Amino acid sequence: MPDEAPKRLIVVGDRVLIAPEEGEERTNVGLYLPATALEGRQVQGGRIIATGPGTPMTEPASMDDEPWKIHGPDVKYLPMQAGIGDYALFFRKAAVEITFEGKRYLVVPQAAILVLVREGTAEEPE
Repeated sequence: MPDEAPKRLIVVGDRVLIAPEEGEERTNVGLYLPATALEGRQVQGGRIIATGPGTPMTEPASMDDEPWKIHGPDVKYLPMQAGIGDYALFFRKAAVEITFEGKRYLVVPQAAILVLVREGTAEEPE
């Protein structure tokens, strides 16, 4: 094949791409997971590699009989809290496992994320 361009994953909507951390009682970022969370593999953690743009929103002026249609090329998105580099703890059953170029990833909707651990910011929880 002549000069094939490299492939890349593009995450859509309000989903995130996560490199999963293999289950341990204590995560690499210091979160402690109790046995009840681990026994059924209800929750899992991992590092966010990529995020989608967020949830698409319509302009209030464009609301008509079909509000799910997004009009015009300038789609606006409700931004996500999750960011690249964050550590996410999420509901395992909401994740979809994929393999891309030999690496295992999980695609997770932002609604399934329980908490984020973000390093290097001075933000305090409200």
